Amino acid sequence: MEQLTFLAVHAHPDDEASSTGGVFRLLANQGVRTILVTCTNGEYGDALDGAKPGTSEHDGDEVAKIRAKELNTSVDVLGISRLVRLGYRDSGMSGWPQNDNPESFWSTPVDEAAQRLAEVLREERPQVVMTYNEFGFYGHPDHIQANRITLAAFELIDYEPTLYYNAIPNSVMAMYRERWAEEEREQRAADEAKGIVREPESASEEEVDLGTADELITAVIDVSSVSDAKYDALAAHASQMSGSFWMKMDRDQFRQVMGREWFVRVTNPRHLSGVVEDLFAGYR
Repeated sequence: MEQLTFLAVHAHPDDEASSTGGVFRLLANQGVRTILVTCTNGEYGDALDGAKPGTSEHDGDEVAKIRAKELNTSVDVLGISRLVRLGYRDSGMSGWPQNDNPESFWSTPVDEAAQRLAEVLREERPQVVMTYNEFGFYGHPDHIQANRITLAAFELIDYEPTLYYNAIPNSVMAMYRERWAEEEREQRAADEAKGIVREPESASEEEVDLGTADELITAVIDVSSVSDAKYDALAAHASQMSGSFWMKMDRDQFRQVMGREWFVRVTNPRHLSGVVEDLFAGYR
């Protein structure tokens, strides 16, 4: 029987855990070979002490070293068979000066990075590949570039894998937004009880729409059986995740909220229809 292989193209260390942590562990438990391609080193994440990019206390190279170790731990937790680090420099958020660094992923010619990714695809020949949509899920330059190099790499190989984009249905995003609003209210109340008055957040920036229309979702994967592993993989990225939405939940809450992962099918060589519950539908 042909070895089933799954490959995900992610932008930064920690992205593998947030949107595909459940799928990675679930597939590994099923005997599927799993490959993670991480495009950047994550230099412009937060430092371990919380120092933000652009401050004098922030050292991007040190942050990258920390995140490399965190990624190794996450890979072990998720049972990932092979980690490929493309090693590009983090480009920072959209509009940051780091976008223009010639060593940044965003400034790297798409064809150049696509050739490197295509080499991995030829070596591993995954039947199923996952990355982000054209907007990079939330507009981050490195996520957008991951989409671009994946599509370009597909043009350089001699077969067509099934490609999925990660997604969150609008109905689920509505639930998340309610939770975030409640957390914000609770934090403000706690601050006011301490005599801390926070200025209202600026509404000048348009809110990024992270949701996908429910009817466009074509894969819903039940990962509840491996939710503890996903939690642990996220927790491994302590420098980025300590105050995150996910880590504010205890394990029981996490199991309830994070028991599914959603995807949109982009290529369809197996002529699937409707919503599948297995990313390898049509292959087994």
